[in-house]
Amino acid sequence: MPRDYSRTLRIADQIQRELADLIRNELKDKRVGMITITGVDVSQDYGHAKIFYTSLGSAEDNFLTDNGLQHAATFLRSQLSHRLRLRVVPLLHFIYDKSVERGIRLSQLIDKAVKEDEQGRE
Repeated sequence: MPRDYSRTLRIADQIQRELADLIRNELKDKRVGMITITGVDVSQDYGHAKIFYTSLGSAEDNFLTDNGLQHAATFLRSQLSHRLRLRVVPLLHFIYDKSVERGIRLSQLIDKAVKEDEQGRE
């Protein structure tokens, strides 16, 4: 195993896979709809994990999703403890990832600039 792929990164990848499965199959909270877990950062002592997620919805939908995930964090942590072989299962902190929205907005701005440039050449 290469040294660049530390245990922390392996645990983060495993948490991401397991959480995606748990949210899709086990979580019954109506506030949490279709979300994508974009990344997981685990602290060095494995005590905390930042779970970055994104969803395609309005700001109000994102607020409800965030509340639902914060409410379900203890349930998800307990389910993770059954699936992972860790002495300490980290506390889960859900953070909305705005990078997808920014990427879409930048792509639209680039498309608009290219279109205006093409019209200016005519």
